[in-house]
Amino acid sequence: MKHEHNSSPSGAVAKSSSRRGFLGVAAAGMAGILLAPGVRLIEIAQAAPVAGGVSSKVRWGMLIDSSKCASGCTDCVTACNTENGLSGGTLPTDSQWIRKIEIKEIRSGKTQSLPMMCQHCAEPPCVDVCPTGASFKRADGIVLVDKHICIGCRYCVMACPYKARSFVHEPLSNQKTDVPRGMGTVEGCTMCVHKVDKGEQPACVTACSSAGHGAILFGDLNNPESEISKRVASYPSRQIREDLNLNTGVRYSGI
Repeated sequence: MKHEHNSSPSGAVAKSSSRRGFLGVAAAGMAGILLAPGVRLIEIAQAAPVAGGVSSKVRWGMLIDSSKCASGCTDCVTACNTENGLSGGTLPTDSQWIRKIEIKEIRSGKTQSLPMMCQHCAEPPCVDVCPTGASFKRADGIVLVDKHICIGCRYCVMACPYKARSFVHEPLSNQKTDVPRGMGTVEGCTMCVHKVDKGEQPACVTACSSAGHGAILFGDLNNPESEISKRVASYPSRQIREDLNLNTGVRYSGI
């Protein structure tokens, strides 16, 4: 008796097919959204794939040395804003993918300055709560948002313990070709995936190094021969909110 409400399986199949058809049309419409003159989401999605493909053998990550991160220094923040076409917080509703925070040890009173961004968790809460699959993790550990299917519900914003997700409230202009964005969608640090896929370093890492700070190290956490793996193995490092067991791709030393 408890299954009587499913007595019309053919009707259920028809309803499911109709829903899939609607979602397909909706997705096709979203794919054609004009982001900026000459830049469409569908064209970005059809860009040339990564040479050799994305592999789970690699896990991209960052190690941030807090002893080299000076209070008041915003070189990494400026580089991120420039690279991704962000206003840098000059507009109250605009995104900021990386921000500097100050932490204080209660017992000693010691303060430290740290850059905070998406931590690219191995077990990302943003992915768990996303109803459409727009929030996803690549095989190489980079956590991203698929603008085609993001409905702007902002569940991921609430789920992120690092406050690393932002909602785009206003129409956008003067966007970067490699960084598709769109009003009504959620976004956050992509670890400069468009640069990483070309064998380059994220903009924040390059800026920190060029300024002589050397506070951010980027590399493959899965490769025991990489500099970042050797550093993590040799010196103590921590994850922010280790108690959550998210296995973050961003680690911090000196805290």
